[in-house]
Amino acid sequence: MPKKALIMVDLQNDFCQGGSLAVPGADEIISLANQLQPRFDLVIATKDWHPQDHTSFASNHPGHSVGDLIMINGISQILWQDHCVQKTYGAAFHPQLNTQLIKKIFYKGTDKNIDSYSAFFDNAHRRATGLSDYLKEAQVEDVYIMGLATDYCVKYSSLDAVQQGFNVFVMIGACRGVDLHPGDSTKAIYDMQTAGAHILQTNDYNQFNISMGS
Repeated sequence: MPKKALIMVDLQNDFCQGGSLAVPGADEIISLANQLQPRFDLVIATKDWHPQDHTSFASNHPGHSVGDLIMINGISQILWQDHCVQKTYGAAFHPQLNTQLIKKIFYKGTDKNIDSYSAFFDNAHRRATGLSDYLKEAQVEDVYIMGLATDYCVKYSSLDAVQQGFNVFVMIGACRGVDLHPGDSTKAIYDMQTAGAHILQTNDYNQFNISMGS
């Protein structure tokens, strides 16, 4: 029987309040993640897991600043604050996240030479994380995606999930965006929907018997 999987994207300390790359409102979705997990056949989590000398860090590019767009090995790269460095507190899951039901964690951004927004591939689609094969072996057809951030890792994970042949549902009320530029999250939602992902609003969560509030 086909299964439903929940993919929780990058619910890590550095993306939450007080983190080096905090996403506005990120802490608000942690309790929701805990409520959602028991409703699924399979729960997957992803982690940004960068080496200290990662190419996406502005600190590794003298003369450049956070937010700059540069080319690295022919690939466009936004420069960020140092974040989610391997084995640091910032790379750990939010302390209030229930991790007991997580079946497997997929790590991304581990190669210092290329970034990886998607849970499925690096940004050049040169190397797969193994998530697609894992889900297919588990007979998952429906993938529900939540987490951080709407306009980056959620977006690109969703686009790749569609391309991999899954039925993709983005739980937009359980996502938060960076909005480095105003409107980035709104555009990301449009891009995901146009690609074939289903955008679930708050009132669509009733199928999971969860009270989401107003």
